[in-house]
Amino acid sequence: MTIAISIVLILAALFMIVTVLLQSSEQRGLGAIAGQATANMSKSKAEVVDKKLALGTKIAAAIFIVLAILLWILG
Repeated sequence: MTIAISIVLILAALFMIVTVLLQSSEQRGLGAIAGQATANMSKSKAEVVDKKLALGTKIAAAIFIVLAILLWILG
């Protein structure tokens, strides 16, 4: 049981890392590396993508916290 939870915990952590790195920032750092150039996308479409990435980050963080606490309890 703990192995399965650990695997899901690692996947949630990786997903959270990816979504954070893909979010655009004020400086256009890692978001530009991932191919999110605002010249090719309209402003509203870029905002929608950022909102979806932010939601994905929040969900992954919640899953990560719940699974970490569950592993701590089972551990």
